[in-house]
Amino acid sequence: MINNLFWKNKRVLITGDTGFKGSWLAFVLNKAGAKIQGVSSSVYDNNLKFYESLSVNKISNTIDCDIRDQQLLGKVFRDFKPEFVFHLAAQPLVRESYLNPVITYDINVMGTINILEAIRNCSSINAAIMVTTDKCYENNEWEWGYRENEPIGGHDPYSSSKGCAELLIKSYQKSFFTDLKAEFGVSSVRAGNVIGGGDFSKDRLIPDIYKAITQNKNLFLRNPLSTRPWQHVLEPISGYLKVAEDLCERGSIAQGSWNFGPHISDIRTVNEVSELFCKSWGVKNIIEHKSVEDQPHEAHSLSLDISKAFFSLDWRPRWNVENAINETAKWYKAYSKKKDVRHITSEQIEKYFSG
Repeated sequence: MINNLFWKNKRVLITGDTGFKGSWLAFVLNKAGAKIQGVSSSVYDNNLKFYESLSVNKISNTIDCDIRDQQLLGKVFRDFKPEFVFHLAAQPLVRESYLNPVITYDINVMGTINILEAIRNCSSINAAIMVTTDKCYENNEWEWGYRENEPIGGHDPYSSSKGCAELLIKSYQKSFFTDLKAEFGVSSVRAGNVIGGGDFSKDRLIPDIYKAITQNKNLFLRNPLSTRPWQHVLEPISGYLKVAEDLCERGSIAQGSWNFGPHISDIRTVNEVSELFCKSWGVKNIIEHKSVEDQPHEAHSLSLDISKAFFSLDWRPRWNVENAINETAKWYKAYSKKKDVRHITSEQIEKYFSG
């Protein structure tokens, strides 16, 4: 269940609230009765379809602010006086990071510093959740999942930039956020490959499948045998909320880094997920494999160990990969038929949190 008693009337600032995961988070917190302030840059947002279809602008009072603008960002924090911060704004695409590495580092590293500085200078904050990625680890292509204490690294500029962000967060935790009030903490959170209705970003599997189906085209897979920790977007969001609640109630005890991924049985190949989505939609297999020659490097194998969240937060995944894909296909079907997706989004949130 969503802890409505905890979140009711809480002032929550979300960076990247116009994005895929940010829009879902804003919608969940709105249902819980929170007062939301959104911070997003219109220049780099490529997922406004979902944000607009959910009417998130009516619930999050989004301010057009580039997180690299330290002065404007500080003003937003001072004016809103947030009690909770969820930092999701980022340049989130691996292939884009090869094309624009400087912008990627600028947004994901310098933007994170600006958020941390704004947090440091805002006395109203009880907890801050810094969202990074499973790709922040030094990936050795192991068969087992990475734990929170594994080395940080990253081959491509995106993964590396998120590794840098993790180092920054850890430094600020030790340097500035250890001896503050007991009911305060900053944590980084790392999720797997998140799927769900409303993702329209380029170079992502589910949006590419949806586009191929609705345009009656074949789908070309770059890396069909690559494995990823697939999970519905509500899985990590439930984890983020749990960490924020624990930071507020237990302070630095809950501070640190947290993995939120699926059970090991739900780590599937790109090809398997594609076939499951097509089956759930009710179309014939439209998949074609494409040579990966002259393609930028992307990890072949990646998964997360979620033991820490399981034992310390009593958190665990609720939907297996089949359920996650079925719910995702339902959402896109409703969208393709021009139905009010706020209804199905709300329905899926209630179904997930009541399960």
